[in-house]
Amino acid sequence: MNFTQSEKKEIAALRSRYPDARSLILPLMWMIQKREGWISEDAVQLIADELEVPPIWVQEVRSWYSMFNEAPKGKYILEVCCNMTCSHLGGEEIVAHICKKLKIKVGETTADGMFTLQTAECLGSCGTGPMMQVGENYYELLDTEKVDRILEDLANGKEQEQVSQQFPEYR
Repeated sequence: MNFTQSEKKEIAALRSRYPDARSLILPLMWMIQKREGWISEDAVQLIADELEVPPIWVQEVRSWYSMFNEAPKGKYILEVCCNMTCSHLGGEEIVAHICKKLKIKVGETTADGMFTLQTAECLGSCGTGPMMQVGENYYELLDTEKVDRILEDLANGKEQEQVSQQFPEYR
């Protein structure tokens, strides 16, 4: 595993903004995760080597922040908010419905590698719960029918932006 030429240029630009190597761990982790979908042990070593820091520093960051994947995930990561407000509004039922429909448990990925189901403590959409985040898109005021349409559209290859546009009243 190596950084691409364009990533190396970006790293050089970042070094001028963040002269402390430790400050570059997060941007480099985002770079790798954007490309690979997760932060492998090889990626940890690559970042440590690039920044000339101990690998444990990179591992600590990877394990601390929940937004970094430590294992491969599905093409679409379904994050359902299960904080108190969303739970009261049906978040737990949405999770149960997705589990049944996709035949997976929370934290698992479908056999085809398409979907990974996760719960989130809070996604900041308390007034429009239950809600689910897929990538950068929020799907709010969910019910099982809306969830089924979202999953079907994503599974059939619709781009997330197209799927998100079907629910403009909830954005």
